[in-house]
Amino acid sequence: MNSFFLSTALICFGGLVTFLVWRQFVLMKAAAVSIISIGCTIGLVDAVVKLLNPGSYTASFEYLSLFSLSFQIDGLSAFFLVAIYAVSMLATIYSFHYMNNAEKALRSAANYFFFSLLIVSMALVVTATNMISFMLSWEIMSLSSFFLVIYDYESAENRKAGYLYFVFSHVGAMFILAAFGILYGYTGSFSFSSGSAIPDSAKLMVLILSFVGFGSKAGVFPFHVWLPHAHPAAPSHISAVMSGVMIKTGIYGIVRLYASLNLHTPLFGEIVLVAGMISGILGVVYALGQHDLKRLLAYHSVENIGIILIGIGLGMLGVSFGNPIMAVLGFSGGLLHVLNHSIFKSLLFMGAGMVIQKTGTRTIDMLGGLLKNMKITGITFLVGSLAISGLPPFNGFVSEFIIYLGGFKGVALDKTAFVLSILAIVSLAIIGGLALACFTKVVGVVFQGEPRSASAVAVDEKEPAMLVPMLVLAGICIIIGVFPRMFIAMSLMAVPVSGLGYGRIPMEPFIQMTANISLAATLFFIILLVLIALRTVLYRGKTIGTAGTWGCGFTQPTPKMQYSGTSYAASILEFFRPAAPLQEDHPAIHGRFPQKTHYLSHVDDIAELHMMRVVVNPFLWLFDRLRWIQHGDIHLYIGYILLAIVVLLFFV
Repeated sequence: MNSFFLSTALICFGGLVTFLVWRQFVLMKAAAVSIISIGCTIGLVDAVVKLLNPGSYTASFEYLSLFSLSFQIDGLSAFFLVAIYAVSMLATIYSFHYMNNAEKALRSAANYFFFSLLIVSMALVVTATNMISFMLSWEIMSLSSFFLVIYDYESAENRKAGYLYFVFSHVGAMFILAAFGILYGYTGSFSFSSGSAIPDSAKLMVLILSFVGFGSKAGVFPFHVWLPHAHPAAPSHISAVMSGVMIKTGIYGIVRLYASLNLHTPLFGEIVLVAGMISGILGVVYALGQHDLKRLLAYHSVENIGIILIGIGLGMLGVSFGNPIMAVLGFSGGLLHVLNHSIFKSLLFMGAGMVIQKTGTRTIDMLGGLLKNMKITGITFLVGSLAISGLPPFNGFVSEFIIYLGGFKGVALDKTAFVLSILAIVSLAIIGGLALACFTKVVGVVFQGEPRSASAVAVDEKEPAMLVPMLVLAGICIIIGVFPRMFIAMSLMAVPVSGLGYGRIPMEPFIQMTANISLAATLFFIILLVLIALRTVLYRGKTIGTAGTWGCGFTQPTPKMQYSGTSYAASILEFFRPAAPLQEDHPAIHGRFPQKTHYLSHVDDIAELHMMRVVVNPFLWLFDRLRWIQHGDIHLYIGYILLAIVVLLFFV
């Protein structure tokens, strides 16, 4: 693991060096970007080599002369490391031109420092082999990302987002600690590998507690409340990393603990599958109702975490019912979607970052016509939109299609598994349709049509450090979609699944089926491009007249007459109104010569709405009544400590 720790050291050094040269703003950024990128590249190459050469690479260190910090890279760890290092490297390069405010040089240096800590801690989380090393890495990851979220701390909204994220992170950590406590109570060991010997009832309790904790980090409904606040608050390259890879550490925790405990009861698989279906559908419904571009993308993270959980849940059911093909398809599809989502979601957040930097607004209905002057951003964003919608020949289709196949394999099972498999298939279809509607809205309103405000008129894209990562990510979306065999047949997906102990299953028929569909879609796009090229050649040199289309009596159309994002999604949101209550503010129009009016709408997140009413507000009321305990008298504080010790003596 020498290369792994070398990359870790370089990334940390890249974050620290910024404080030495922060007064030279450009030099500081160049040093941080160069060193962190080199560290990520070394880590990426090492992870790919270890993924393609299955084995167990371990290292251990003494901590405080009491505990052992143990790390190991196996197939599953290497797979997640590929996503972590690849996305982090591209996000680091993107940040060079994105972090362009020299007046915030010291703050930018701190941003790079905490960014380096986030990358390193994510890598350590997915390689930790015992509870001590895992929780230490987990806390570093949570704290570093908190400071990244509150980068623009002057904004009260951003401070609230950071506070909300901090609370959910540590409440989730408490659930994980509770799960680890049960595990340690039965085994007396901090190692994950010792959990397979405990009773099944204890295993189930450990998995349920850990699912709440890891689900909070992953953004599983209803523990996702922090996510649509934190992602818009953070700088866009940080949003790309948090959404693309950081929330996947929660998925890693669920899969790793499930594999370590070796539990074969179908109940936990059913819980994961149901949570995935609810998260996927409601995530995309709430995304449809958003007016903020980054908040919309944040809700799509909830949706895609749902798709990943559907795949993993199907895999768990396949294990429970002794259906190895269903198990491998479910797990491989879910894990492939981890990689695919990290790619296209990072691309979309980077595209949103370019739009926000150039226009100064995140409001979708204030934009329009950006494709005219931001062609690279618009085209790469379109590629990401098609990929996240699950259309061939892009990478999102490949993983979702494999999950579909896993669901169809579950149809052969009986009773509950049959019903859940059917529901999983239907849910994936609904999610895909709604995602396509949502990104039709985004691309149509933001990049097409005419500018809806002055901020969307004078825009450009001249920053190569921001454009190159987007082009690379868009290219990867196409490569995986066109050549899925390279990423399935070459053990890219089989190694993590086989590492879970469920054996290797011949994937060739399913690979071939996926490749054939991708090939057909590729041929369609090739024919389309050839026709466009022919039209361009044939019309060269010819005079093409332009005239206004029939305007239904409107002789002077304005951008206000275009569809807005709100009107486009209105009919769909009306159908889902019971799960997504719509709040509207539209004063009635009176008189023959009415005054200027307005229309405002907001979709309520029922989890956030009811969590505030049922959980947060009662707790705040209770704590307000207990404020008398905290009165500043040191003698009473000492008394509290003595009382706690006396009470604990009864239990020790």
